Amino acid sequence: MKIPVARPLVGEEEIAAVADVMRSGMLAQGSVVADFESRFADYCGATHAIGVNSGTAALHAALLAAGVGPGDSVVVPAFTFFATASSVSMCGATPLFADVDPETFNIDPDSVAALVRPDTRAVVGVHLFGQPFDVGAVREVCDDHNLVLVEDAAQAHGAEYHGKRAGSLADLACFSFYPTKNMTTGEGGMVTTDDDHLAENVRLFINHGQSQKYLHSAVGYNYRMTNIAAAIGLVQLGRVEGFNERRIENARYLNHHLAGTGLTTPCVAPGVRHVYHQYVVKLPAGYPLSRDAFMDALAEQGIGTAVHYPIPVNRQPVYENEHVSCPVADDLAASVVSLPVHPAVTEEELAYICDAVRGLRVL
Repeated sequence: MKIPVARPLVGEEEIAAVADVMRSGMLAQGSVVADFESRFADYCGATHAIGVNSGTAALHAALLAAGVGPGDSVVVPAFTFFATASSVSMCGATPLFADVDPETFNIDPDSVAALVRPDTRAVVGVHLFGQPFDVGAVREVCDDHNLVLVEDAAQAHGAEYHGKRAGSLADLACFSFYPTKNMTTGEGGMVTTDDDHLAENVRLFINHGQSQKYLHSAVGYNYRMTNIAAAIGLVQLGRVEGFNERRIENARYLNHHLAGTGLTTPCVAPGVRHVYHQYVVKLPAGYPLSRDAFMDALAEQGIGTAVHYPIPVNRQPVYENEHVSCPVADDLAASVVSLPVHPAVTEEELAYICDAVRGLRVL
């Protein structure tokens, strides 16, 4: 592709940081991880940050730390990546699928309130595509029912909700550092929290349940982050704000130059900072091309696109017996397309993308 829909940005500084770790001989979890955890906690405005080896591990460990287990249910959005729900199932609990807001695509607080049951222990809200969900409204539901609130911030490094950064907005927050995220460690993740007890529980579950070496007080997992990953993360943490500003500028350009094309461009809720992990447009009813034809036409011109996500989680085969109606999620799954917005996209390429999209109206 001439313009890929996503591209990790790593350079000589990341390579040098990894080489330093390799030369040290301390490759597994160690002081570099501890340094990354401390700096990431400061970045988010959280008391604790615990490095793990994936965003899925972060979600699983956070839910376990909150006491989620067999017999419990957890409310999650239907329109998200599969891991938001599968991490609930990995705890032996049942995901309850909430519908999403038709404008922001984030979890709908009214749908959350309608789903809460006596066995519900937590709610996982996703800052989808880099935009924080309505934390205040969902927090009210959680407070009314004594539920734990978890941020799935896998796509929202540096996003803000009314002046506070993602990672400091709920009881626990979970990040991913997959290569295409706003910052990367190759693979990796992080759990943040202000609660000392929850942080202690997370550290227990990510290290085989060891309360001290060879003393296992719980059944845990090997979810530890390596010094190699953390070395990349430390460099990326110093670059993420520049990456985010470029994403925001690129999105602003796309919003302006795609006006009048018939596409529905992203809606940004009041009081939030959207960091555009993805730039997602909607092809409304009556658009002259099908989604497949739209994507094929852009591909012919060297422009990468993607669909996030083509099947709502509640309609995945493993959950299809849930019999949940989430009409907004169904509509979005059938009509959204992601366009390139990553920091490596140049203004010349943005102009090329917009010209190509405008040209589709006359096909």
